[in-house]
Formats: sequence, C-alpha cells, structure tokens
Amino acid sequence: MKLDVIKLDGGSAGSVELDDALFGLEPRADILHRVVRWQRNNAQAGTHKVKTRSETSYSTKKIYRQKGTGGARHGDRNAPIFRKGGIYKGPTPRSHGHDLPKKVRKLGLMHALSAKAKAGQLVVIESAAAEGKTSALAKQVKELGWKRALIIDGAEVNEGFAQAARNIDGLDILPSMGANVYDILKRDTLVITKAGVEALEARLK
Repeated sequence: MKLDVIKLDGGSAGSVELDDALFGLEPRADILHRVVRWQRNNAQAGTHKVKTRSETSYSTKKIYRQKGTGGARHGDRNAPIFRKGGIYKGPTPRSHGHDLPKKVRKLGLMHALSAKAKAGQLVVIESAAAEGKTSALAKQVKELGWKRALIIDGAEVNEGFAQAARNIDGLDILPSMGANVYDILKRDTLVITKAGVEALEARLK
C-alpha cells in the first residue's frame, strides 16, 4: 500500500510503502471494541465508596425498648432502612480492569491503523519538528485542515514540536510506544511521521 508523504507546510516529500499486514486489514469492530473497553476499564479509578452501618456516625444505642411499643423491633439508627443510615451492599473501592491477551491487544492496534487507512483519514508526514512556536504550528495545522488529529512520532517526540502543540486544541502527539487504539479512534485524522511508520512496523511485526 503506497501513500504520499507531505511536509508540515503542505509540500510533497515523496511516498512511502505501508505494510498491508498493518494498514491493509479489514477492520473488525468486535476486536476494536474489546481493546477500547479493556483500555477504558483499566483507566477507571474505581474509588466510589459508601458508608456501611458500621461507619455512619449515629449512636449505637437501641432506639427504644424491644417490646410494648406497638412498633417494629429495632436496634440502632445505623440500620439501612433509616434515613442517613448505612448503605446495604453499596459500591466499595475496586479495580475495574480485566485481562486481555497480548495478541488481541496487538491485533486491535493493527485494526485501528487499518480502519484509519481505509477511511482515508491517515496522513504520513516527513517529520514532526518545530521551533516551539504555537502560532506558527497552529497556522500550518489549520492550512492542512486538521481539526481533531493525533500525531504519532518515532521513538521520541521532538521537544520543540511538543511544546508548540501543547496549546493547540484538538492536537495530540505521542511517541510510537504510546500509540493505542482508543486515542487513534478518538481523533478524526491520524498523522504518522516516517519515523513513526518504521517504529510501528518494528513494534507490531
């Protein structure tokens, strides 16, 4: 699969041959769904917590005598049936994460790349380098028509480019090792540098 390579100023920089095993698959929604669900569940804090009857601040004294009142039998006000009493079987802190085989995770990333390529939302640029000026980079991004874009670079992100991109709304940049299914699918345009293409091919082969 051959794709044209462009520069940040919009000029042509030749073409690049993309591996069909990574960018030419027929995207499978079930695999993408499994990987995104695994990512989001692992990211969930799971810090939700309620107070049980042993943690509420009422007295533990029996509220009235056992017999002779004509009412139901009760102990203290911490019981779940009373207002502001403890909550019965409420949420407690826990991890929402679950396991997913490495092969499925790898396959998910390949299908995400293929989905962007098939939709015509994949752009390959020569390099992602800038002098740290947000205004200059924002102008280039606007001229290229990228509204919600993810840029994947090689092993490391250019420091000046990262600094310039930091304040641009809708523009994210990641090193090749940070490439993941959720971030790829979340953005309208996937931009990969030539170094990023090589790094992804090395990572996923």
